[in-house]
Amino acid sequence: MAAASPAPSASPPPTPAPTVSPPPAAHPRLGELHDSGTVRKESVDADRWVATGLVKVTGDVHVGEGRLDGTISLGGQLSATAVRYRGTLDVGGALNASGSLVGAGSLRAGSTVHAASADLKGTARVTGALSVDRDLRVRGHLSAPSLTVGTLDLEGEARLEGDLVGLSVRAHLTDNSAFGTVRAKSVVLRGKVPNLVEKVLGRRVTVTVERVECDEAVFEGVDVDFVRAARITLGRYAHVTEYVGTIVERHPTSRVGFESKSPPPYGLRR
Repeated sequence: MAAASPAPSASPPPTPAPTVSPPPAAHPRLGELHDSGTVRKESVDADRWVATGLVKVTGDVHVGEGRLDGTISLGGQLSATAVRYRGTLDVGGALNASGSLVGAGSLRAGSTVHAASADLKGTARVTGALSVDRDLRVRGHLSAPSLTVGTLDLEGEARLEGDLVGLSVRAHLTDNSAFGTVRAKSVVLRGKVPNLVEKVLGRRVTVTVERVECDEAVFEGVDVDFVRAARITLGRYAHVTEYVGTIVERHPTSRVGFESKSPPPYGLRR
């Protein structure tokens, strides 16, 4: 008698597929956002942001248009099509305006700043490189390690001790200022010329420039170490240590050549 065949073993139950949680839904961008008073938030993402008062954002801000009035502090970057501020704007990261940047008051930027055009009144202190594609107009104080610009129109004081590169640079310096290398087609730098009383008391605005390279240069009341230009005009109290090019006009009070620079003895003004 043949042995009975063993009964087939039962198949193991199928392993259930792991449950996959759907990704969290992205926060939709707000059309228009208004913040006023004392406000603290993590981030802003809106087509239009109107902030008034004491507003602090710890992260990034991405807006189409920003209208900021008061004391606005941003821990991250500010990215916008257009920004208009009044009061104090403090940006910890990069500031990028694909359109215009217009402000009155105090701007402090902890990184780079870029705008298509800019009109700044008051104080602007930029830690990183500053670049403006077209026109930059400043009425007040500007400081940055470097500036790339289409045209610069500045009245006030400036600390641009790196490279300043543009098509046209025009500055009327009413307070002590310093420039590194200026490269442009046209450069006009005018310092505040002392009046009779200021000359007697030894008070004068000091504007120093390390190097200028351009097609046409006009200087008044500034001290330039070296200039290379096809045409050079030396106005009142302008001083150029070395130059390559042609001096086409020179005021009697201007000076050319090396000068010893030492502070006056204590108690004596000159």
